[in-house]
Amino acid sequence: MCRNIKPLFNFEPPATEDEIHAASLQFVRKISGFTKPSKANEEAFLAAVDEIAAVASQLLTTLETNAPPKDRVEEADKTRARSAQRFPNQSSPSHSHAHS
Repeated sequence: MCRNIKPLFNFEPPATEDEIHAASLQFVRKISGFTKPSKANEEAFLAAVDEIAAVASQLLTTLETNAPPKDRVEEADKTRARSAQRFPNQSSPSHSHAHS
């Protein structure tokens, strides 16, 4: 359920509102301990997500760097490669140990 919160700064194309909202939702889920809040907590939960998304968006537009923007496709490929190394049996069901 809970995806990792990924860096959103200095990408080309820039992070979208949806990505910022998704990261904010994951943050609120993590710190509250709720995947889905009860009706009693729903208003506070959703307000927190919106406020964190607004602050995160402001942060991303104010940060500065001299580094060239990271390419989204390249970074996604690197993440998949790291995941395949960490969880080899999940990424390839017919994993062979012939070269071991």
